[in-house]
Amino acid sequence: MTILSAATSLHVRLFGWLEHQLEPWFLGLSARLIFSSVLLFYFLNSALTKVGDGPLGLFSPSIGAYAQIVPPVAEAAGYDTSQIAFLPWGVIVLAGTLAEFILPILILIGLATRLAAIAFIGFIAVMTFVDIQFHGVEAETIGHLFDNVHNSAILDQRLLWLMPLLLLIIKGPGTLSVDHFLARWRRPETG
Repeated sequence: MTILSAATSLHVRLFGWLEHQLEPWFLGLSARLIFSSVLLFYFLNSALTKVGDGPLGLFSPSIGAYAQIVPPVAEAAGYDTSQIAFLPWGVIVLAGTLAEFILPILILIGLATRLAAIAFIGFIAVMTFVDIQFHGVEAETIGHLFDNVHNSAILDQRLLWLMPLLLLIIKGPGTLSVDHFLARWRRPETG
């Protein structure tokens, strides 16, 4: 056996063993925890800026919610929510506000994870469109692919946000998730 084939064999065995040990739980858990550690409070705090007054404020978004999510509509209505049509604008703002509360928590606990990750990618796409189209961010903030700048607030950061979500869609949330426990509860092991 040559040195190269011995090294290749060792490499295959070592990383095959590592993959076998970590596959069921590590990737899903780490993707959920990394995404949540970076973005859970970012989105929850953002959602809190959108709720109306009182105990049902979650279902009555503030003018701040309209200004953040559909700025031209809020401006056209003179920042008076009573002048904004519920269909479609109120529904859009309510859905966006609820999504900021619900989706990060679903990702963290691993419940309906694949659907939550798909919805979150859609949310990030809409958020990016609104930021670029209506909030007047400059080209430097938007960024470019394969450029020399590594910290644009839109393209660079949000592409990194997408990676754990894509991993969750493809690989699932892992065995340490509510999804896994619910699946086991629905299908008790026979043996």
